[in-house]
Amino acid sequence: MNDPILANSGAPMSAPKRDDKSISRSLGEFVGHIWRGVTGDVAPDKREVKRTVEEEERETDQGKVTLRRTTIEEIEFKKD
Repeated sequence: MNDPILANSGAPMSAPKRDDKSISRSLGEFVGHIWRGVTGDVAPDKREVKRTVEEEERETDQGKVTLRRTTIEEIEFKKD
């Protein structure tokens, strides 16, 4: 059999589609997606309204201990 489209089993091989991407194109798209993920704005827009820090020092058997509570109030604007 001298027909290059037929495989050893005699069944026709699938010819490559014209819209298949080359490895260079696929690699470029992959790098582009990674680049956008690294440099793009992925966090929603939010603004800090108020930050309250309460701090207290206590003496214990192990020594001086600092207890700290931080409360952050934010407004988050979601983009539809």
